[in-house]
Amino acid sequence: MHTPPSADPPSAAPRRLGLTGSIGAGKSTVAALLRARGLTVLDADEQARLVTQEPETLARIDQAFPGTVQGGVLDRAALGAAAFADPARLAVLNSIVHPRVRARMTALELEATLRGERWLVQDVPLLFEGGLEVGMDAVLVVDAPLEVRVARVMARSGLTREEVMARDARQTPAAEKRQKASFVIENAGEVADLDPQLDAALQQLGLPVQRQQPTDRGSPSSS
Repeated sequence: MHTPPSADPPSAAPRRLGLTGSIGAGKSTVAALLRARGLTVLDADEQARLVTQEPETLARIDQAFPGTVQGGVLDRAALGAAAFADPARLAVLNSIVHPRVRARMTALELEATLRGERWLVQDVPLLFEGGLEVGMDAVLVVDAPLEVRVARVMARSGLTREEVMARDARQTPAAEKRQKASFVIENAGEVADLDPQLDAALQQLGLPVQRQQPTDRGSPSSS
């Protein structure tokens, strides 16, 4: 694993902590824990959802994937079926959505800079796939065994095992993500198991641990 920097550079811009993980690893759970520690988390998935509500984006998606926009609303299931089965079609979708997401993330980062924040978490599912790790000061990878991840996704989404495996296969392999990570958070069990790992990572980055009172500590982390 790469060793993260230990001292803050003389810059007004916040340093970037990339957060990523394979499908079903529990990245969203870790993002929530980071928020509970007072860190600003910029969620690329959330920005993508907002982008795909914009009329201009919807028009481009409807042109590229006819029938996936009905009455000005995106049919996400139909779009997933049309795009995820074909890498070329998925690349078309990404070319429409990703530049708009990056623009939104950049604007939010500017707001954090103006607030004087020292560190900013960039929650990006396809961080390595997009080569975005080069812009991060450290990268936190959340991981869990493959069978655990597959079971989580099947339980929450209704996808078949084959569909989950196909989506996982289109991502950077988990082993490669672990090699590229500054820190790996093992998430095979309970939420409480994540706390000491996360606190240790933040301490190595020189961030004070300011943990708020959690809400549900007993349920397995599954997203």
